[in-house]
Amino acid sequence: MTRADLARIIFEKVGLPKKEAQDIIEVIIENIKNTLAEGESVKITGFGTFNVRKKTPRRGRNPQTGEDMEITARRVISFKPSNILKSDVEQKK
Repeated sequence: MTRADLARIIFEKVGLPKKEAQDIIEVIIENIKNTLAEGESVKITGFGTFNVRKKTPRRGRNPQTGEDMEITARRVISFKPSNILKSDVEQKK
């Protein structure tokens, strides 16, 4: 599913013009990105939670050369689906 698909669904279900639907999607995504960039969690009830985790530096190996190297510390985004989402996906088998 793409942003255009989401805009089309909003257009069909709510009746907003496609341009407004696209603008709404952009605002929502931009707010989620900014919140995560600030290190805060984003919880969407019935869908799941996006968290920012800090990973510490660690030793690794370059798979092409086999050379040892240090993997730098970084922040990563993780997603934990809600129980509602899990059960909905499970039922749609």
